[in-house]
Amino acid sequence: MKTRPYQICTHCVMDTSDPEIVFDSAGVCNHCHDFEHHQKPQLIGGSAGAVALDAIVTQIKEQGKGQEYDCIIGISGGVDSSYVAYRVLELGLRPLAVHVDTGWNSELAVSNIEKIVSALGIDLHTTVIDWEEMRDLQLAFLRSGVANCDVPQDHTFVAVLFKLAARKSIRWIISGHNLQTESILPEAWGYTSIDRKHLRSIHNLYGSRPLRTFPTYSLFDYTFYWPFVKRNKILKMLNFEDYNKQSAKQFLIERFGWRDYGGKHYESRFTKFFQSYYLPKKFGFDKRRAHLASLVVSGQLSREAALSELELPPYNEAEAAEDCSFVAKKLGINKSELESIIAASPKTYRDYPSNADLIDRLLRVKAKLARLLRSDK
Repeated sequence: MKTRPYQICTHCVMDTSDPEIVFDSAGVCNHCHDFEHHQKPQLIGGSAGAVALDAIVTQIKEQGKGQEYDCIIGISGGVDSSYVAYRVLELGLRPLAVHVDTGWNSELAVSNIEKIVSALGIDLHTTVIDWEEMRDLQLAFLRSGVANCDVPQDHTFVAVLFKLAARKSIRWIISGHNLQTESILPEAWGYTSIDRKHLRSIHNLYGSRPLRTFPTYSLFDYTFYWPFVKRNKILKMLNFEDYNKQSAKQFLIERFGWRDYGGKHYESRFTKFFQSYYLPKKFGFDKRRAHLASLVVSGQLSREAALSELELPPYNEAEAAEDCSFVAKKLGINKSELESIIAASPKTYRDYPSNADLIDRLLRVKAKLARLLRSDK
C-alpha cells in the first residue's frame, strides 16, 4: 500500500490517519468544509433554536395526548443522554427512558443512570440482551478484523428503541446525538451499523451459535417502515440549543452527582477498550482525534488544547492491560488470543458481504421522499 506524506489540518486536528482525508490549498481538511457547509447550518441555537424546539415540543405533546408517554429517550449514562433526560423533563415532556444492557456496562454507567432517572422521576425500561448471543457476536466481529467492532452494540440499541416505540405507539424518539460534539467521524474508520447483512455475514463466518433473540432490524425497517409507515421521528434536540459539553458535565455533576467516565462513550467497558486500545493498536485510528476535532470546529475547544491532549497516549499501559484482561475474560478467551486478534492483518468491511451500495441508494431515495413530503405540507 502506498504511504502518503503525513499532513494535519491547519484548522482542526484531523490528519492523514484518515486515509480519505483531503486538504485545500490552505491546508484545511474536507471535514472542516463539510461541517461549515452542511452541518453547521443544522445547528440552530439562541432564540431561533428555542422557538423551533418549542414548536416541535408542542407537536410531540399534541401527538402524545392520551398516552402514558409522549416520547422515548435512550439513556446510556453518558453526558449527552443524561443531559437530554433533564431537558425533556424541563420542557414538560413525558418520556420513557430506555436502556439497553449488552453486558458491557461499567459500574459508573449503572450508577449514573440510577441517579438521573431517580432524581427526575422518569420511568426506566431496560432491555437485557442475551449475553451468550452478544458474546458470540462481539467475538465474531473481533475475529473478522474489521475496524468497527462496536457494530453489535450500536445496531441492537437502535433495534430496541424503535421496536419498543412501535409496540407502545410512541412516535418520537429523542436522541442525545448532536453536531456540536459528534460532527466528525471519517467513514474509513468504521462501517455503518445499520447493515444487518454485514452483521449476519460476519457472524455466519466467525460465530458459533445462532442469534435467536438478538434484536436486529432490516434496511426496509430503517429507511421506510419506521419513518413512513409507523411515522417515527427522531429529534436531536441538542442541535437546537447552545449545547456545551463541559458546561453540561458540570451541571450534571452539581445537580445529580453524575460522574465522568474520562472518555467519550467509555460508559461501555467494550467501547472503552475498542476506542482506546483496539483501534489505535490495530489500525492507527485514534478516535479522540475525531472527537476533539468536532469540539474545535464547533468552537468548544481551541486547536492548541486539542493538540495538547493528543500528545498524551491514547491509553495508559496499566489501564490497557487491565481492560484487555477484562475483555478477554468476559469473552471467554485468553489474553494471548485477544492480542493475536489485534496483531492480525486489518480487514475492511468490503472483505465481507454487505449492502453498502444499496444503502447509498436507499438513503438518497429516503432523503428525496422526505423532501417531497415536507413540500406537500
